[in-house]
Amino acid sequence: MSDWNAAQYLRFAQERTRPAADLLAHVPLGTADRVIDLGCGPGNSTALLAQRFPKADIVGVDSAPDMLAQARRDLPGLRFVAADIRDFHAEAPPDLIFANAVLQWLPDHATLLPRLVRQLRPGGCLALQMPDNLDEPSHRLMREVAANGPWAASIGDPAAARTPILAVDAYDDLLRGAGCSTVDLWRTTYFHPLAGAGAIVAWLQGTGLRPFLAPLSAEHRAGFLTSYEQALCEAYPTRNDGRVLLAFPRLFLIAQRTA
Repeated sequence: MSDWNAAQYLRFAQERTRPAADLLAHVPLGTADRVIDLGCGPGNSTALLAQRFPKADIVGVDSAPDMLAQARRDLPGLRFVAADIRDFHAEAPPDLIFANAVLQWLPDHATLLPRLVRQLRPGGCLALQMPDNLDEPSHRLMREVAANGPWAASIGDPAAARTPILAVDAYDDLLRGAGCSTVDLWRTTYFHPLAGAGAIVAWLQGTGLRPFLAPLSAEHRAGFLTSYEQALCEAYPTRNDGRVLLAFPRLFLIAQRTA
């Protein structure tokens, strides 16, 4: 999916960048010469990496033209390349491969993650963060609305929009089997105060709703979004101050290749 919209994504830039900062804070590297930011998007995570490792050769990798254009405008001193991260190979072994909220879109982690580990230099780190929210009301209702409306045939199987990530113990086994001496795993649930159900829709239009909306006509898209927002109003009741709280679980993983 290459039609990512940087402006829509960055409407919630602070909330989207916080998990990247939390992930980076746990990376156990004092210095780094080469850093890869896989799925760099508009460069918000790449900027954090440049602050942490100012002397490193940092490369942002993404397949979305609009995201890369935004990253290049905001960070002209850094290098960004267009590539499918499923096939990406670093020019030289990096000290850090960083992947913030991107690998959940890709299947077959049992093959993908060991391939990324093999690209690291000895002692290098793979650090990734993935939304773990497919069972949250925001995403469960997305699938239910998709399957029950005049747009259902156009969307197809709503469960196929995103492959469920693996269980935590499966990632631990997978990465230790791939030659990692240390595997650090944790899950954090963020609670984002938002200005009503419409704000949840706006948030997810930049990410999770994209595969649902992409095949729809303008009429069906409007109808889908209206039905989805109505369903969200019941699942996310308005609080006394007029806000709603969006619970957003995320899985974090840092694996260090054996030196």
